[in-house]
Amino acid sequence: MKKEYTRPLEQPIDDDRNLFSILEERASRTPDDSLVEYKGGDGTWKSFTAAEFRDKVIALAKGLIARGVKPGDSVSVISKTRWEWTALDMAIMSIGALTVPVYETNSAAQVKMIFNDSQVTMAFAENDAQRDKIEAVRDQCPTLKDVYVIDFGALDTIEEYGRGVSDDEFWRRERAVKGTDLATIVYTSGSTGTPKGIELSHGSFVFITYSGVNTMPAISSRPGARLLLFLPLAHVFARYMQFFCFAGTVTLGLSGNLKTILADFGAFKPTFILAVPRIFEKIYNAASQKAGAGLKGRIFANATQVAIDWSHAQQAGGKIPAALSLQHALYRKLVYSSIMEVFGGRVEYAVSGGAPLDLSIAHFFNGVGLPLLEGYGMTETCAPTCVNPTEGYRIGTIGLPLQGVTMGIDDDDELCVKSPQICVGYHNHPETTTQQIVDGWLHTGDLGSIDDDGFVTITGRKKDLIITAGGKNVSPQELETAVMTSPVVNQCVVVGDRKPFIAAIVALDLAETNTWLKAQGAEPAPDLESAARNPIVRAEVERAVNMANEHVSRAESIRKFEIVPDDFTEESGLVTASLKARRHAITERYQDLIDNVIYAGKR
Repeated sequence: MKKEYTRPLEQPIDDDRNLFSILEERASRTPDDSLVEYKGGDGTWKSFTAAEFRDKVIALAKGLIARGVKPGDSVSVISKTRWEWTALDMAIMSIGALTVPVYETNSAAQVKMIFNDSQVTMAFAENDAQRDKIEAVRDQCPTLKDVYVIDFGALDTIEEYGRGVSDDEFWRRERAVKGTDLATIVYTSGSTGTPKGIELSHGSFVFITYSGVNTMPAISSRPGARLLLFLPLAHVFARYMQFFCFAGTVTLGLSGNLKTILADFGAFKPTFILAVPRIFEKIYNAASQKAGAGLKGRIFANATQVAIDWSHAQQAGGKIPAALSLQHALYRKLVYSSIMEVFGGRVEYAVSGGAPLDLSIAHFFNGVGLPLLEGYGMTETCAPTCVNPTEGYRIGTIGLPLQGVTMGIDDDDELCVKSPQICVGYHNHPETTTQQIVDGWLHTGDLGSIDDDGFVTITGRKKDLIITAGGKNVSPQELETAVMTSPVVNQCVVVGDRKPFIAAIVALDLAETNTWLKAQGAEPAPDLESAARNPIVRAEVERAVNMANEHVSRAESIRKFEIVPDDFTEESGLVTASLKARRHAITERYQDLIDNVIYAGKR
């Protein structure tokens, strides 16, 4: 390695344990604490104490034993985020079986691929729609036996089966599960290629869970800590946060409906939140649109600039100018406090990961009073490897390695990780395992740097690196992230490999575009096709492109862009579950546009 940095462990971690032991330890330590909270069918919030949730998991595990689930069997869950997902996950893994998550947006063909690759024997579907996917391919999944529907009382059924299984049998099975045993196979929703199953062990998760708790005590162990989790639990980052909450003193709130997330923030009142950058961009844009034009719009624009200026001054480390401090204090009362109320009024920190975070958005929220602690991780590392500290965080970096984690930069400037958290390998793909994990180092595919204090910065994606016809190396992420701060832009994908200049394909968000158009005093667009042709919208995209170009050289700048009249969604196969663009799928979809319009100039 050209450069390495290790964050030492402040206390040893016993990673020869299983994941259920984290829940059991919490239930023994704080049995009466509210551990899991959720919104019931009547709209009111309900809760399990730590002891109640542990007992629920044991009852479900006994039912799985009764239904013949054996160590090493794969059991799948296809559902949005809800308490039943968490309970089933812990129950499955507690007896040595493997949880195989499936995104609720996956197609029947993807369900078949995942079920057969991991030899799923039992599946839990959230509702009729998810069960229908399974039934459509059931005769092509030879290992699949039982299918249960959560909305139709699946957990009650499993518990009833378990009444004939003794507690001693459960504990015998649980004690047999060691740190080296597989806990789960997680299929990546990656931005390129066919998803592969990542094999993660109990010990890997246990290590990085306690490493995270020890690294961030201000978040994990403060009295009254509360996290509202709304990312899909099929994503390893969300899954990790369950265990993080259990290992600390955090109450875990679960919400699976993004349409009600602002109301859920108000009801649950989290002390910290976890989200992908697109969520924070949408909240910023919504606040801007709400301010509108006129006096309120000018006040919000001034408040935004003051927040960003204050954040830059704070990050520089010197004394903040008196005039700026006075303006900041004024806008805290007039503007910033109402933005913080959007999150429930008690949030102190937010952790952002899954995609690059635009610097202006990071500085805005930092100036408002909500530091976005950017972090970094992969499915292959059970989620986090780096995160910014709650004190001394540095905007523009992905922070420091967690305790016990070593980050390295190889001769090609690729970021590498060495840690007990690294996956066992790629399921049924030994050749990929040997390519990606070399001498204990996981090669991430990301380009990066490490400063002398250990702070890590991502500079690009090795496979995404664009080399223009003129030989200029361009990393597209910074440009794309900047363009996507526009209130009308849903996704931006930069193209130009072996081409004479850099260009971009832009997709719109129709709802936000229409909100923005109304704020400009213009007519809303009836559909994406009309919006893409709208000269006012095009002018706004051009403004965002010009702003993005200010951060790069002329050779790296976007010279041309095309707005496509399509919705980039996970269902369309054009973005991942964490809202990252699938670059290969998008360039393949629009190859004719790229070749014959952008570069050949034909219409």
